[in-house]
Amino acid sequence: MNTETTTDPADTTPSGILLGRFTPGTAAWDEARAGLTITATEIAAVVGLSPWQSRFSLWHKKSGLPTPPFEMNPAVEWGNRLEDAVATKFADDHPDLIPCPTGTWRHRDRAWQVATPDRLLHPAPLNVLTPTEPTAIFEAKTSPFGDDWGPAGSDEFPVHYRCQILWQQDTTGLTAPAHLAVLIGGWDYREYVVEYDATEATLLRSAAEGFLVEVRDGIRPPIDGADATYQTIRVQPDGLDDVDVEVPLEDAARYEIAQQQMATVKTELTAAKGVLLDHIGTGKRAVVGNRRIAYRTVHDGKTHSLNPYTSKDTAA
Repeated sequence: MNTETTTDPADTTPSGILLGRFTPGTAAWDEARAGLTITATEIAAVVGLSPWQSRFSLWHKKSGLPTPPFEMNPAVEWGNRLEDAVATKFADDHPDLIPCPTGTWRHRDRAWQVATPDRLLHPAPLNVLTPTEPTAIFEAKTSPFGDDWGPAGSDEFPVHYRCQILWQQDTTGLTAPAHLAVLIGGWDYREYVVEYDATEATLLRSAAEGFLVEVRDGIRPPIDGADATYQTIRVQPDGLDDVDVEVPLEDAARYEIAQQQMATVKTELTAAKGVLLDHIGTGKRAVVGNRRIAYRTVHDGKTHSLNPYTSKDTAA
């Protein structure tokens, strides 16, 4: 008797090999992404465009050196919780496409190129007995304020998400226009189309290969001003030796000048905050035209703090 083996269409892409479907944060999930690989969430750090990682912090991670532990925060937690809601909204608006959960993929020829898309888009089948193969990438995001997000359908969205999606397209070979959906402030839903660009993909691959060479050769990136870099440096030393360490004069001068400048800037910031709070009065937000600058929080009827709207408020 002849037997045939069938492949689930969800396990097949033009250039991707499915490593597995892992729960984020588990040991299996970490193992699939570990070692000398570059994932879709890491490629922006390689090219210096990530708001969460720096080349310095990523280099230490890939080199097996200490890095700050991952800490779940409300933005990440609710981004994960609302992913299904955003995907459901997309499915409701696009009945011809089905956003299906997927797993972690690596490129067929480049084992170091790894990606875990939020969903793969499948054309709706003609009947339930005829499954379809995936045709495009889908990413679901959330943002509290939407400062970096332009009108729906525009190409105005955070550049690190473009890097992420382009890497996913290049890894899986699903180079058809990808769909990016975001839920802003819990109610403002917007969609964007991300076109694949072969030239950009080549540049990202070249940057990733060069970065991995630096990891293998022990060439540490320079220290930059990213908070991720500073936090990585903080966790390197283990212990405390009661000794004096001679440092270069230029590095000492840089530190002392920065301290003086910070004191001056802190004074100016306090004055600027006072001016804005005076303008706001009993209101909630300071705006210039359609752009939000800062918002006021109140506790027991009195001003608690003045908080800036920044790009870092965007959830991952």
